[in-house]
Amino acid sequence: MKAGIQVATSPYGPEDQLGALNQITSAMQAAAMERTDAARIYDLSIDYFVGMPSFQAAGDPSYQIYMSHTPEGTVVDNLNGVGSEVNQRVCYSGDVIFMYTHTGTHIDALNHFGVDGKIYNGFSASEHLGSRSWTKGGAEVIPPIVARGVLLDIARLKGVDCLPDSYAITVDDCVDELARTGLTLNAGDVALVRTGRMRYWPDGSRTLGNPPGLSLDAGRWLTAQGIAVIGADQECVEVGPSQHEDNWLPGHCHFLAEAGVPMLELVNLEELSQDEVNEFCLIAAPIRLRGATGSPIRPLAIPFR
Repeated sequence: MKAGIQVATSPYGPEDQLGALNQITSAMQAAAMERTDAARIYDLSIDYFVGMPSFQAAGDPSYQIYMSHTPEGTVVDNLNGVGSEVNQRVCYSGDVIFMYTHTGTHIDALNHFGVDGKIYNGFSASEHLGSRSWTKGGAEVIPPIVARGVLLDIARLKGVDCLPDSYAITVDDCVDELARTGLTLNAGDVALVRTGRMRYWPDGSRTLGNPPGLSLDAGRWLTAQGIAVIGADQECVEVGPSQHEDNWLPGHCHFLAEAGVPMLELVNLEELSQDEVNEFCLIAAPIRLRGATGSPIRPLAIPFR
C-alpha cells in the first residue's frame, strides 16, 4: 500500500512558512487563556541529561554537556585577564551543549520532511537549502504557540497502561476517544495523542523503537479537523515501522509537507492522563534556531475551568 503524499501549496500565499499555524488567531488565543485555571500548570517536557534516550539510528549524536569554565580552572587559565585574586573571589562556571535538534521534547519544523526535493509550499532544496541550513520553514519562524489543547488518551480508551508496540491508532480510535471525553476538535487546536510510552521514561529500551502511533488514515482525519499542531508522547507521532511501501515516515511527510502541521514529539502526557485533564490551554515556544529542522520546546498545559 502506497501513501501517495504530495507537497501542498499553502492557501496563505507563495511566501507562507507557517502552514496550519495561521489558523491560530489572537482572538482564539485570548479565549483559551481566559478559560484557564492557573492553580495547576502541567509541564509536558522532559529534562536533558547525558545518556538520555535519543534518536541515534541514523548516526545523529547523543546529548552531551561539557564545562567550558570552572571556578578552579578560571583561576589557573586566567582567560579573562583579571588575575588570580579576583578569579578566586568570583565563582565562574560555563558550559557547552551538543545535540541533535530532535532530542528530547521538541518540535519538528516544516522543513524537516518533504517529498521529491520539496517541502511545504513548494520550497525546494535546490533553491532554499544552503550548505548549513534551510532558508525557509525553519524553527525560527514558528511563533509562540498559545492554543486550545485536546488530549486524545488512546491508552486510557483501550484500558491499558501503554499501547502495544507498533499499534496503529485508527480513525475510530480518535472518534471514540473524543466521544468518551465529550470533546470536539476545532480549527486551530493542538491535538496531543497519548500512547503511554512516556510512563517508561527514561528507559530507552521501552520508550523508543517500534512505537505505537497514528496510522496515516488517522493523521489525515486529524488534519481534516483543522488542527494547527499535532503531538504525541513518543518519538515520531506516527506508528512505526511504516505501513506504506513508498515512504518510511509517511506521517511526517503528511503532517509537515502535505498539511503544514508542525509536530511535537516526546511530550510527557502522564500527569494530564492521571488527572484526566483532556482540555487545556497549551503554551509552548521553541528556541529560534534559524533554518533548523527542529528545536527543543517546553510545552505547558493549563487546565480550563
